[in-house]
Parts: sequence; structure tokens; C-alpha cells
Amino acid sequence: MEILIISGLSGGGKSQTASFLEDMGVFVVDNLPAAMILKFAEFCATGSSRYQRVALVCDVRTGESFEELFAVLNVLSSSGVSCKLLFLEATPRAIIKRYKETRRRHPLANETTTLEQAVNQEIDLMSTMRQRADYIIDTTDLATAKLRAQLGRLFVGEDEGANMEVQVVSFGFKHGIPLEADLVFDVRFLPNPFYIDDLRHKTGLDAEVYDYVMSFPQSTDYVAHLKSLLGFSLPWYVAEGKSSLVIAIGCTGGHHRSVSLTRAVAEFVEQTGFSVSQIHRDIMK
Repeated sequence: MEILIISGLSGGGKSQTASFLEDMGVFVVDNLPAAMILKFAEFCATGSSRYQRVALVCDVRTGESFEELFAVLNVLSSSGVSCKLLFLEATPRAIIKRYKETRRRHPLANETTTLEQAVNQEIDLMSTMRQRADYIIDTTDLATAKLRAQLGRLFVGEDEGANMEVQVVSFGFKHGIPLEADLVFDVRFLPNPFYIDDLRHKTGLDAEVYDYVMSFPQSTDYVAHLKSLLGFSLPWYVAEGKSSLVIAIGCTGGHHRSVSLTRAVAEFVEQTGFSVSQIHRDIMK
């Protein structure tokens, strides 16, 4: 079992870090009191594999002495649990700028006169936590994508591309474009099996329809162009920090051409090393 304590300065990126780790399959609990961590660890140890990698967000909001947290971590470490502490920080100027942009109140606002005083007071309060940290990440000039990539390498061991899930969705334009689509491709220009009596009541999941659609040079050429485009762009989506991508392929009704092309594209995406799933939204309509 692995426990990661996420701590650091308010405005340093703890919430974003927690969200990224959650996307990577880590079970995240925010602001758990130190007194409850041992009981929570016992529960996780007897639970399912979902709780084998856990991240706990701990900061000044608990209002507790960090010595209690350190004592708990020592107990867990002596019992064989892997415990690591991640500290996120940024310069006071960067933190103040972020608070002004979000218009949120600093947790120490009631104890100080200005935001700058609150930030500096928190830096002092969190100094012992920073000294105890196994990892320190300064997010002052760290792009979102780079933060996500760094977290993946440090705590999840993700390789290039493994952290983005791709959905390839077939649909019919007469039923509307999928709202969640990132990329939309229109294949209504391809020959339509609907006008072939023997194929009309079949779908692109049937070999006869798939073979018919893919028997035309415009189909194979189009798939080749899609492969070239996706082969180029998918790694850049990963570099940008995207955790999921929805590729929508549409024909008129969503039964024949879009289903056939979805199969071909999904097969290619899987071959490139991405986790991929197929959804045929309108195939039963």
C-alpha cells in the first residue's frame, strides 16, 4: 500500500495535483484529520485494490499541529506502509496573483490584514512540513501539462501516452453531434451501404458492411489521412496534459459508414499504444 501526503502553500497547486492524480487512478481524500489517518489506512489495507494507492491532502485548513501528522506517518512507515510527502509551493508574487484571479479567500485571511501577510504567515507555518517533504515542486512557472507529466513520472510511473484515454464514437448527424467530441469527422461522402438491399439492415459491425465500405479507394485513402493526422496530433495532446480525447465520426444515420470507420480508427489508435474504447452511439436508433 502506498500513501502520498499532498501538502504545501495555499495557491501552490494542491487541488490541481489532487485532480491529476485522481485521473491517474489514485484514490484521493481531501483534508483528512491526522487522527483519522491510521483508521483510514486500516480500512484501505483490508479493502479492494482501488485503495492500494492513496493520496491525502493536508494543509493549514486542518488547524492541527503537523507533529501529530508526522507521528502518524512514522507509525505507518514502521508498519511497512510506503509513505511519501509532496510539498507544492510558488513564489509569494505568483500566489497573490492566483488569488486575485480566482477571487478566493486565503485560509489565513481572518488572522491577517493583507493577502501578502497571509501568504508570508503560511510560509512560516508550513516550514516544518517543507523540511519533512520527500518531493518539492515549485509551480511558479510550471505549465499545467508539465505538472501532470511530472506527477505521472514520480508517483504513477506512466510512460508516454499511457495517461490519455481515447474514445472513438460513431454517430449519425441526424441525431446530432456528440457534445463531448474533441474532434469530429464527417464521412457522409463515402458510398452508403444503406442503398444496398442486402446491407441496409446490417451495421458496420457486420463484416459484409465493413468490407463494402472499405472496398472503395476514397475510404482507404481517407483512413490513411486520418492515421497520419492522429499519429501526429495524439502525442501533442498528451504533451498538453489532456487526460481523455473523444474522436467522433459521423455519417447520416450512424449505422454503416461511421461505424466502419470508427472500427478502423480505433484499431490504429490502439496500435499506437493508447488506451482506446469504441462507442457506437446511434447504431440501435
